[in-house]
Amino acid sequence: MGMLKDKVIKRNLLDLLKKHLESPEISLIVGPRQAGKTTLMRMLEKYLIGSGEKTIFLNLDFEEDNKYFSSQNTLIKKIELEFGKDKGYVFIDEIQRKQDSGVFLKGIYDRDLPYKFIVSGSGSIELKEKIHESLTGRKRLFELYPITFAEFADFRTNYIYSTRMQEFFSAEQEKTNDILDDYLNYGGYPRIVLGETLTQKLDVINEIYRSYIEKDIAFLLKVEKVDAFGELIKLLAGQVGQLVNYSEISNTLGISLPTVKNYLWYAEKTFVVEKVSPYFKNIRKEITKSPTYYFYDLGMRNFAAGCFGKVADARDKGFLFQNFILHILKEKLYSKNASIHFWRTTDRAEVDFVIKRGRDIFPVEVKYRDYASPEIERSLRNFIDKYDPLHAFVITKGFSGHMNIGKTMVRFLPFWELLFLDSII
Repeated sequence: MGMLKDKVIKRNLLDLLKKHLESPEISLIVGPRQAGKTTLMRMLEKYLIGSGEKTIFLNLDFEEDNKYFSSQNTLIKKIELEFGKDKGYVFIDEIQRKQDSGVFLKGIYDRDLPYKFIVSGSGSIELKEKIHESLTGRKRLFELYPITFAEFADFRTNYIYSTRMQEFFSAEQEKTNDILDDYLNYGGYPRIVLGETLTQKLDVINEIYRSYIEKDIAFLLKVEKVDAFGELIKLLAGQVGQLVNYSEISNTLGISLPTVKNYLWYAEKTFVVEKVSPYFKNIRKEITKSPTYYFYDLGMRNFAAGCFGKVADARDKGFLFQNFILHILKEKLYSKNASIHFWRTTDRAEVDFVIKRGRDIFPVEVKYRDYASPEIERSLRNFIDKYDPLHAFVITKGFSGHMNIGKTMVRFLPFWELLFLDSII
């Protein structure tokens, strides 16, 4: 059995990109390796060709295409050869391979040619930092991550319920839990989702992981031996959502504290892990120095932890579920000018996430278990007593309900209901 090659996973970003085609700004798609950027661009190109538009697709991974990037004039000559002076759409894939790509694109953009550029690149530091600066006011950034749960569930149900997914989740709780279980085990890399057997999926995640460590990280850190970096990722995989002690990591891996922090910075910038910092008002009482780390993709986390496709431990699933909910919260809060933190005190009271927007704060507890009735644990009660928020949330596998503590309304939401909330804040 091969990959499900005839199957296409629909990506929500496609519609946003279609709308941006009319804007002269460069559409810049960034994200981790293997998240599906090339496929997305090909789908966009197919849509344009179907609309009778002229397109050209260049990939800097191919030597044949690379030659057109020796200078700005060389590239423009190639485009003019294809389009003449007419309007056309230029797709450039893997732009991070081009030295000083931001300055290169800026020079072309500023000539005010009749061409629209759609550009993509893996989440390298050069792309994320330098292109941003060079193309200020000349581009719109689109971030493509591995497949979201909503996209995954839609694909798994063959797009039959695309406009009625909320009804599906509500009526088919057993099937919903099966889909969730698969997502928690395998994550959302498109090639893994399309793999039909565990062996195929393992081969793909192994290739993605090795390629990330041996190519991206070896290149960025300018070192050939990246064992310590790989060990760091494995260490983080074993403590998702738990306090990270930099000194402890330094001692365990036998590398200096600055190196630990440097490696973590690179792991964040390359879309592998994301840091969540603590929320505090009383610095003395609450732990303020240690952050927690989560993974962008759950399959990558499981592979690094040695349990890809076979996560069985309830505690482990609890932390994965927490990681998964962080993804949904981030989607909900995108462009809302809000930040996500966690709360821990020295006497071990803890709340998984605290959403902060201006002066408002909302605690969010994540519970991978079944409830019969609303019940609130000590930590969340402590937080509510201390900060008096208007709302608090407990995200569950399937239980829905609410209760009041003082003026705080505590809502118990099944995880899938969170997907359809217009706003959590």
